[in-house]
Amino acid sequence: MEPKLDWQRGGRRRRTIVAAALVLPLIAGCSSVGQGQAARFGLVHAASDRAVHMGDLWTGGWIAALAIGVLVWGLIGYAVIRFRRRSGDPEIPHQTRYHLPLEVVYTIVPFLIIGVLFFYTVRTQNSVLEKDAKPQHQINVVGQKWSWTFNYMEADNPAAGGVVTHEIGTLEKIPDLYLPVNESVRFNLHSADVIHSFWVPAFYFKLDVIPGHPNSFDLTPTKVGTYDGKCAEFCGTYHANMIFKVHVVPVAEYNAYLKTLKDQKQTGEIKPAKSVDALTVNAKESEPK
Repeated sequence: MEPKLDWQRGGRRRRTIVAAALVLPLIAGCSSVGQGQAARFGLVHAASDRAVHMGDLWTGGWIAALAIGVLVWGLIGYAVIRFRRRSGDPEIPHQTRYHLPLEVVYTIVPFLIIGVLFFYTVRTQNSVLEKDAKPQHQINVVGQKWSWTFNYMEADNPAAGGVVTHEIGTLEKIPDLYLPVNESVRFNLHSADVIHSFWVPAFYFKLDVIPGHPNSFDLTPTKVGTYDGKCAEFCGTYHANMIFKVHVVPVAEYNAYLKTLKDQKQTGEIKPAKSVDALTVNAKESEPK
């Protein structure tokens, strides 16, 4: 057996280094992912009753994509190895012009895949958008350039002060949205100007906020904690400022927070036009003189 040359040994060493450079970041990334997040294909912990439907669709989609990918890569690898050119083969291999069974298969299979994905997508959409007959709470949300207004419609809830209260966010002040855990909430979305999108990643749900076209959805927060909320639709210069904090708290704490808003005279519903006026006033007041 001939001894390996230095350049051959160096090539093997280089390949080992390159392989390590590719694999180690993947291992580090997996170890840095939150508890069970890798199993959820990157999704954060769920915090709403509708999240289970979206999570199942997301996970199922990834599994289907990986299965199809492995099949395609396997067929490519098989074709590369099985039909590679060998010594003595002619310059041009035998040409097959038509193969009807194969053409039927690769025409039908994509339609079957699309049909299955469409079925599960529609089923998930119907489950996520299903409305509760009598939601326990109602919050009217207004998206405006460039923050959010939250109106707590609790006039019939003496425990929360028995009045409608609100909080208006500004460019300088990130608004807080308080929600009671394990109680259903209906969100009514209104826009004061352009299209925004109400998104809380932990709820696995977002919905567009369209001017002149009110949208609504129901969900029940299921996990106490503080979560990020944001606008998922590019809406202009300060789109990045359209963030808010979601606090899922026990019902008693939710009611106490609304009473605090009442004590601060933040009562009455702020509608789209008024929210824009209030945001403009707050922005002007914060400008340097």
